[in-house]
Amino acid sequence: MTQNCRDLRVRRTHKLLREALVSLIEEQRFDALTVEAIAERAMVSRAAFYRHYQDKYDLVEQIFAEAMQTMMHDIDQGWSLAEQDHPPEAWVRLFEHFTAYRRLYRALLGEKGSPWFQTRMRAYLAEVISERTAGLTFAPNQKRLRALRAFSSGFVPTLLAGMLVDAISWWFEQEQPDLPRQIAISCYNLVISTLKEASRWEE
Repeated sequence: MTQNCRDLRVRRTHKLLREALVSLIEEQRFDALTVEAIAERAMVSRAAFYRHYQDKYDLVEQIFAEAMQTMMHDIDQGWSLAEQDHPPEAWVRLFEHFTAYRRLYRALLGEKGSPWFQTRMRAYLAEVISERTAGLTFAPNQKRLRALRAFSSGFVPTLLAGMLVDAISWWFEQEQPDLPRQIAISCYNLVISTLKEASRWEE
């Protein structure tokens, strides 16, 4: 078998297993899923599953890593909180990304989803927020956010990440009543308002 054929088979198996995982989460809780059920739904053997993943958590781990890589590729052009853009186009691309992968996010962030995935996504977004906003200043104190204890301790970025994940979950639960640009504006305003308020805590 050629390398191209092997690569194609690997990609196909990954796709089948991931689609099976999402499909099963839509029917039952992630905690109740077994490797056997995922493999059966994907129509592959358990041995094939274990050739690619250690367990269902490893499957979600790799889905998470690839989803976050794709997300950052989609939005990582000018991701900022510069108020001259309202919101920055990267924020719109962020919610366009969630729309493109809505079945995955809706399953994993929903009531039947993976608490592990939800925790990891909050932690990841908190890290991104911390990195991308640490140099911002707001009147009247004009201190960079990184100089504020509530920010440098991780409290504010973690709070904002939780709010964003909750907003995304709500958006999917409500069948996306707002367009990506509309929800992006709402979340952008929420983040800006919270950062401005946090900048006053140590005046």
